[in-house]
Amino acid sequence: MRTLIVSEFISLDGVVDSPGGGDHPHAGWTFKDVEFDEAAYEIKGREQADAGCLLLGRQSYDEFAPVWPTMEEFADYNAMPKYVVSSTLTDPEWNNTTVLRGLDDVCALKESDEPGTVLVHASPTLAQGLAAAGLVDRYHLLVFPVVLGSGKRLFTTDAEKARLRLTEHAAYGNGVQLNVLDVVR
Repeated sequence: MRTLIVSEFISLDGVVDSPGGGDHPHAGWTFKDVEFDEAAYEIKGREQADAGCLLLGRQSYDEFAPVWPTMEEFADYNAMPKYVVSSTLTDPEWNNTTVLRGLDDVCALKESDEPGTVLVHASPTLAQGLAAAGLVDRYHLLVFPVVLGSGKRLFTTDAEKARLRLTEHAAYGNGVQLNVLDVVR
C-alpha cells in the first residue's frame, strides 16, 4: 500500500489558507511575512523525488494547473500522474490528470501497487476528508512563525482525536520549523 502524505505550509495558529496568494486578507504570507531561507524548502525537493503521483482538491487544482506547467522547478510534478478529487470537474487540461469522484477512488489509488507516495499539496478540505476517513499516513508541515487568526485550517475544530509521532524535525534561521509526523494507528 502506498503512503499518503499531506504537505502544508501552515501558520502557528493552524491556518493553511493562501500561503502563496489567493483570497485571504494576508495572502502570500509565506513570502511576504517571513524571510526566505532556501534550507527550509529542502523537504519539497524530497517530496517531489519520492512522489509517485500528486493528489489535489478542486480548488488547488484550479490554482496550480495554469501556473505549475510553466515552472521548471515543478517538471517532475508536471510529468507525473495527477489526480483531482472533484464532483464537478469533467475535462482537466493539465497533462496526465485524472478526476476521482470520491474517497473510494482515493482508497483504490492508495491501495494500488504503483511506485512512490501519494502526495497531497495544499487542498485543506480534501486533507480534512482524508484524515476523517483514516487515509492520511504522514504530515509534512512547514510551520511559519506567523499568526493569521482566520482562514482555512488544516484540522477542523470537530476533528477526531489522532496520535501523531514526530519522525523528523528541523528549525531554520527564519523561524520556520519542519515537522514530519506519522499518524499512529
